[in-house]
Amino acid sequence: MDIQQRTFHLHMISDATGETLSTIAKAVGVQYAQVRAIEHLHPLVRSRRELDRVVKDVEAAPGIVLYTLFNRELADALEQSCKRLNLPCVAALKPILQVFESYLGTPATPTVGGQHVLDAEYFRRIEALNFTMVHDDGHLPENLNDADIILVGISRTSKTPTSIYLANRGFKTANVPLVPGMKLPPQVEQQTNAFVVALVASPERIAQVRQNRVIEQAHGHLEEYVDRDAIAAEIAQTRQLCARHGWPIIDVTRRSIEETAAAILRLYHDREAPALEA
Repeated sequence: MDIQQRTFHLHMISDATGETLSTIAKAVGVQYAQVRAIEHLHPLVRSRRELDRVVKDVEAAPGIVLYTLFNRELADALEQSCKRLNLPCVAALKPILQVFESYLGTPATPTVGGQHVLDAEYFRRIEALNFTMVHDDGHLPENLNDADIILVGISRTSKTPTSIYLANRGFKTANVPLVPGMKLPPQVEQQTNAFVVALVASPERIAQVRQNRVIEQAHGHLEEYVDRDAIAAEIAQTRQLCARHGWPIIDVTRRSIEETAAAILRLYHDREAPALEA
């Protein structure tokens, strides 16, 4: 078989949503570009009956088993089943919990789906997401001072998806477009509380994304919108604006949304540092 075609089954068994396992699997999976996981997510496994059903699925499609089951009886039963099937079975959080237990000198208190409890942090994220959605693309600029973070940038610099990602981390994020020939809303330049960051990308990258956008919307007359020289001029104006205000700049050309957000939060938590380009 061509190595490019290799696949394997990956079973993720959780007593909660399985979000933690999905994240771990994604982080590990990208290290094996020539192999693709066929993922089987088994959430909310909280009884022996549910576990038996999952084990049948594992037996029908053998592969690697990752689990987060805090019920010791269920975890032991799963490990015994995997041993019988001669399949690798990994308690994804066990090594981390052992380190915490050793360092803190106290065992963990098993809490099924504890990260999803409707606590103050949860509602803070919901509030941030609501704020971000109504402040997308320059809307409702009058209360921008309530934002934690304001993203500015020309069209197609990933402002909206980055804003939503930051909102899911609990940060009220507004994004404001920089449009040639139009001034920024005065609230952006006058506000004092929010942390303002500019997003830029290479002219080639922006031109490519804009071209796809023009094709999708059948706008064949927007030549300047996709012209690399015009885009380079927009980027230059962005840099001049940031230089005047001391706003940091992040180049998103080769960054994923997650990487861009991480760079923004690093700057956000270190706001006393001089303005820079990340």
